[in-house]
Amino acid sequence: MNTRCCAIAFLLALSSQALAADAGLLAANPTGIWLITFGIAFLIAEAALPNYGVIGLGGIVMFVIGAVILTNTEMPIPMMIGLGLISALLLMFLLIRALKTRPRENVSGDAGLLGSVTPVLSLQAGDDCHGWVHLQGERWQVSSAKPLHIGQRVRVEARKGLLLEVAATDAVTAGE
Repeated sequence: MNTRCCAIAFLLALSSQALAADAGLLAANPTGIWLITFGIAFLIAEAALPNYGVIGLGGIVMFVIGAVILTNTEMPIPMMIGLGLISALLLMFLLIRALKTRPRENVSGDAGLLGSVTPVLSLQAGDDCHGWVHLQGERWQVSSAKPLHIGQRVRVEARKGLLLEVAATDAVTAGE
C-alpha cells in the first residue's frame, strides 16, 4: 500500500511541477492535462495489476479525451490519435499475452495423477494385487482390488500417500 501511495504522490508532484513550469499549458485547460496525466498513470498501473485491461482501457480513454480537450493548444490531432492507437495496440498485445496464461490442464499433483492410464511394470512376489508402474517420470507402487498382470493398462483412481489405487482400464466404466 505504501508503494501505491508514494507513486500517486510522485505523479501529483510531477504533474504540478509540469503545470508550474509551463504557464502556456496552464493557460490552456488544466482538465485536459489532468486527464492525460491520469491516463498515463492508469496505463502504467495496468502493467502492474492483474485486471486484464480494465484500468488500461480507462487510461486510453482518459488520455484521448484529455488530448481532445487540449486541441486548441499546439498538440496536433494526428499525433493525439496516433498515441491513442499505439496505446490501444499495446494494451491489446498485453491482454492477449495475459489471456494465454489463463488456467490450463493440471499436469502435476493429485489432479494430474487421477485418471492417468499406464501399464503395469512389475508385480510384488506372491501378491498379484500389488505392483509397480511408471507415471509422470516416477515409479509408483500400485494396489488393485483385482489381480494385475505385467503390461496390463491401469487407470489411477486414488492416491493414498505413496500408494496409487488403480483399476484395469477394461474394468472401468465408460462414464468415468
